[in-house]
Parts: sequence; C-alpha cells; structure tokens
Amino acid sequence: MNTQITFASLELAEPLLRAVSETGYTIPTPIQAQAIPQVLLGGDLLAAAQTGTGKTAGFTLPILHRLLASPPAQTRKPGRPRCLILTPTRELAAQVEESVRTYGKHTSLRSMVMFGGVNINPQINALRKPLDILVATPGRLLDHAQQKTVDLSGVEILVLDEADRMLDMGFIRDIRRILALLPKQRQNLLFSATFSDEIRELAKGVLTNAAEISVARRNTASELVQQSIVLTEQAHKRDLISYIIRESGWHQVLVFTRTKHGANRLAEKLVKDGLAAAAIHGNKSQAARTRALDGFKTGQVAVLVATDIAARGIDIDHLPNVINFELPNIPEDYVHRIGRTGRAGSQGSALSLVDRSEMKFLSAIEKLIKKPIDRTTVEGWTPAMVQPDSGNTDREDRPQRNGGGRPGPSGRPDARRGGRPGAGAGAGTGGNRGGRPAQANGRREGSSGNRSGAARSSSPRSGAPRS
Repeated sequence: MNTQITFASLELAEPLLRAVSETGYTIPTPIQAQAIPQVLLGGDLLAAAQTGTGKTAGFTLPILHRLLASPPAQTRKPGRPRCLILTPTRELAAQVEESVRTYGKHTSLRSMVMFGGVNINPQINALRKPLDILVATPGRLLDHAQQKTVDLSGVEILVLDEADRMLDMGFIRDIRRILALLPKQRQNLLFSATFSDEIRELAKGVLTNAAEISVARRNTASELVQQSIVLTEQAHKRDLISYIIRESGWHQVLVFTRTKHGANRLAEKLVKDGLAAAAIHGNKSQAARTRALDGFKTGQVAVLVATDIAARGIDIDHLPNVINFELPNIPEDYVHRIGRTGRAGSQGSALSLVDRSEMKFLSAIEKLIKKPIDRTTVEGWTPAMVQPDSGNTDREDRPQRNGGGRPGPSGRPDARRGGRPGAGAGAGTGGNRGGRPAQANGRREGSSGNRSGAARSSSPRSGAPRS
C-alpha cells in the first residue's frame, strides 16, 4: 500500500478525522484506502475484503462524511433513516453501529441498531426520534416495517454487509422485500468476503454501474496466520485439544465445532479439565451469549467454543489462536475461521484437528488457498482408549479408524502466541451451516452478545481501524 495515503489525505470531514485520530490511527488499510474515495464519489460499489481488513470503517467513515456534507432534503422525521446498513447477524449489527458511533461522535448524526432476540419495544421507542443511520438484521427490520414503526422511504444509502453470509443464511427473500420498500434512487454498497457467482447475481439486481474493488486474491488466507494440522482420530479430539491448550498455556483460544451439541460437549470437557471455557451458539440464551463473549474479550474465558455463524463477526485485534475442532465442509468457511486471527499486523496460529473422514474437506481447503497446510505432531501426548457414548449419534462422537496424531513445529504446541484479549466486538450466533439459524419472531437471524440492541464494544487499539 502507498504509505503516502493518510486519513487526512482522503479529505474526510474534520470531525471524522478528529475521531479517527483519537483512536490512534493515521494510515488506512488497503480496503479503506480504496473504498473511502469510491463511496465519497456517490456511486455504487461492489467490494471484496477478507475478514479483519477494516472494511467497516471503509464504509462508515465516507457515509458519515456524505451525510454531513449534504443535509436532508426535508426535516428529519422520526424513524426515517437516511442510511440503512443490513448485516446477517445481531452481533455484527451491534459492531457496525458501534463503529458509526465511534467515528461519528463529534457530529450530530444519530444512529441506532435493531435486531431480533430482544424486546422490540425499546427499539420502537428509539424510532420515535429522528434518525440518520439505521443498522439492522433483515428479519427484525421487516417486523418494524410491518408494524409501520420504521419508514424506509428516505434511505439515500444502502449497505449490504457480509452479503455472502446473508445469502448463506437464506436472507435473499427478506433482502428483496426490503429493497422493494426503498427509494429507487439511492447509493448502494455491497461488501462480501468473496465474489461468488451468487454474489455477482445479487449485485446485478442491486447495483448500477458499480465500481469494483478487491484487496486480496480470491479466498486467500492471511499470510500472517501460521496454519498447521494434526492427524488424529475423531474420538481423541476432545482429550487432544484439552492437552494442547493446557500444555501451551494459551490464554485466548477460539475453537470451531461443526455442531451446537459438539460445542457444548467440548466446552464441558475443557471446564472439567480446569480450563475457563464457554460455548456460544444459537441454542444459548441471550444472557449466556453475552457472558461468554464478554468473558472472552476480558480474559475471564480463555477458550470460546463456537459454531461458524456464532463466530461470524468476532473482531478482536491480536487474537492469537484459532483451533478447528473439525474442518468445515465448505472450504470458504475455513478462510473465514482462520481470519479471526492474524489481524492488525499481528501473527496468529490456526491449528486444525483432522480425522481421516475429513481428508476430502482438507483437500478442498488446500486447493482453495493454493498451498498445502503443514502436518505437525504433539509431543508428549498419547491417545487414551476412548469408548463412544452409547446411543449418541453425533458424528463428532463416533471414533474413526485412522492413526492418532501427535502438533507444534518445535515438538510441542507453540505457547508464544498466548496473549491477552484485544478490543473488538463479538459475533452473531446460530447453528452450523447445515443447521437453521437462530429464530427471532419467526425469522432467521444471527444473534448478538449485546443486551440492549446497541453496541458497546471498545475501539481497536493498534493498526488501522478494524471495525
């Protein structure tokens, strides 16, 4: 990236530059350096950026600037936003709205966040006041539209954030219903981790003469993440992962499982072994998700066990370790998972425990990232005799028939990356890709670790803005 580019050189409004400066940033990330000028021009934009690249600030900053530069055509009305930002999960919605608040704190612009899984009445009350920027999940937004508590006729800017995940979660019909409620003349911004065929098809129906930017090769994994795999039997994985974390002395580890039940069982095993662990998924109550996410960010929870949708949007600079308890059956999800670490210029570690039945998933992942993943062993660990639970039909609890594994390039797991939590927001929750997302008022939505529907995560501390 051209080091001459600074936030000041992007000609953002002074109140925004002041807020950026107060967070300690001067140099934009590549996605910010490319997206901000494009959004300021007022045209449509299709942008691809990996997780953790700072894409949220890449659209919140120029949107704030545009709203400041052009006062509304008519007097602001209650519940009538000028900008609508749609996200797939509740936690991501909270995180995006926190970014709006952080960078807009020296302006008079007003924002709010709405998502399901919480009482709708406080949101209705908030909509009785004038509003500039609304961040929402699709299901809850449609609830408000049906009750006529929100007026979308004044939307000047529409953002579809993490559009690929919205498609994965089955929100396409909801998105189309929302589009029908918006003015035809508006600016449209579509952000996605990948430019899949489905995303390009969606873009055709939303964007007009859009500029297109991409900050990385398609579906590449961060070069700052040290990736490795351990070959082991499925039945040995819980014991092995417990051993690795305890022996390494890791203080902050995000572990991915394929199922909600598997997340629960693994967290229970780790707690039994003396580790501070918690599970997060769509079947957990809002209070339990909040406690788990807050505990993970403050260091009280050392191991957070999550399903894919549950972890979507977790944004913690300097998260040192990610472990795949099982490989995802969608190779792009592997890139999303390991993208939780190796952020803000920090090194990260991504370890995957692989059973023989998962080799086809491993091959697909290596083909996607265009390189083999290092095989490694765990020094000092010997698999015990493990009997499957009688009557348990979860795939993860069935013993497989390949050899036990043994990680760590230096003979044992690398403990150097154990670190304290950084700042950031948590993620939406839901099941694994094969399950149904969490329900909210009859619609599928991700969920947030936020109690009231308004984000309160802290600002990142180093590098360029991560939010």
